[in-house]
Amino acid sequence: MASTTRYSLVSLPTRIFDDEPLSVLSSTIGQDNGDILKFSIPSFKIGTLDALVQHADDLTKLNAACEAVVSKVADSLAGILDGDEDKVSQQKMVNDKPTDSYLCSFQWNKVRYRAEKPLGELIENLQKEIQNIDNDVKAKFNQYNTVKTNLSALQRKQTGNLATKSLTPIVRPDVLIQDSEYLETHLIVVPSNARKDFLRTYETIAEMVVPRSAIQIAQDDEFTLFAVTTFKKTSADFLHKCREQKWTPRQYKHVEGGKEQEQRELERMVKEEKKVWGEALHMGRSGWSESVMVWAHVLTLRVFVETVLRYGLPLEFVCALVKTTPKQAKKVKTALDKAYSYLGGNAFGRDKRGRVTKDDASLASEMAAAGYSAGDGNEYTAYVYYEFEFP
Repeated sequence: MASTTRYSLVSLPTRIFDDEPLSVLSSTIGQDNGDILKFSIPSFKIGTLDALVQHADDLTKLNAACEAVVSKVADSLAGILDGDEDKVSQQKMVNDKPTDSYLCSFQWNKVRYRAEKPLGELIENLQKEIQNIDNDVKAKFNQYNTVKTNLSALQRKQTGNLATKSLTPIVRPDVLIQDSEYLETHLIVVPSNARKDFLRTYETIAEMVVPRSAIQIAQDDEFTLFAVTTFKKTSADFLHKCREQKWTPRQYKHVEGGKEQEQRELERMVKEEKKVWGEALHMGRSGWSESVMVWAHVLTLRVFVETVLRYGLPLEFVCALVKTTPKQAKKVKTALDKAYSYLGGNAFGRDKRGRVTKDDASLASEMAAAGYSAGDGNEYTAYVYYEFEFP
């Protein structure tokens, strides 16, 4: 199911407001279109203009990486919980809060990411963290998938048809010729509808097949299992001819206590699968929490850097979180464009009444090159605006 909540972060200079900014914003977008919440951003070290332009570029890439990791963690949780959306949503907690609650009450983690550090250092730390989260989640879920695959293979050996299941509990050792210098026994799986043809022709499809040596060992809904004795020197030809007839040779060697050993291995793998499933679920839950937190901090830095690049100094701005729906998000954006497009100056074409008509592509491109990013491949906006949602 697609996300039912879409968020936008909007930053505007306080100088344009005559009244309380959040109240004005709420009136601008319309109460029916979304909720406006204050989004607190600390005062970071600004640095040079060149550094800010580089930070803007780095943060755009880091934002995409965070979005990808959050999406992968969501997919992993859905996979391990068999797509049960209620169970998945119960695991999508951030600091033991629902994701929406965490975001709507977001506070910069001053202990983990000290705001007085250079922006480049904060960005580098966040890059390392999201990469580590991705590596840890990937490794644990790969381990779980391997264990699950191995368990499925063992279970198929116990429950499959005669063409795939283990022959250990089926084949008695006395039907096999063992330790003979000249003869050996082959186990052949024959489709049940070809049983008569097999019995009529198996002695003659190759040389030196022991006459009347075929013994029926087992039968299921699809296949019949036979033991056939041949001379060793013609075994390869006999097996080749069997495959041509769509009869399947099964490799099998009797091992004393093999049945009990297989059962113990199955029980061990069932326990292992349960254990690793629990570890993967825990890793998915913590991976979601950590990756969403990193993403929220990256978004905070994006807003700050973009705000400095667009509105300049002194740095006086307000940042709001708009909580809406995918359907209403367009109306929110249209209302914001209508109210604040003048902040873009000549980056927008206007009609005789001063209304925005369309982007000037060359000017917008120049502004983007100067660090005024359009944000995630969206059209250039006259104000700082980032739209996102959680999977």
